[in-house]
Amino acid sequence: MKVRVEVTRRPDIADPEGTTIKRALHDLDHTIVNEVRVDRVFHLDVEGDDAKEVHRRVADMCQQLLANPVLEDYEIEVLH
Repeated sequence: MKVRVEVTRRPDIADPEGTTIKRALHDLDHTIVNEVRVDRVFHLDVEGDDAKEVHRRVADMCQQLLANPVLEDYEIEVLH
């Protein structure tokens, strides 16, 4: 099954990478940019026929490695 996982930093948590990119864009005269947030997307191809079980297992992967549950949220989309 194909699975898409989007990991986003929580809105109340600082995004130093986004701040650095915004500063660089301003230095390049792209001053129309007000904010930059950097997220990650994982595209997984996993074994399994049961979408609920695949979702559960990928959620475990997110909790253990793909996301930092203290700072980030994640959304899992099982695409079949």
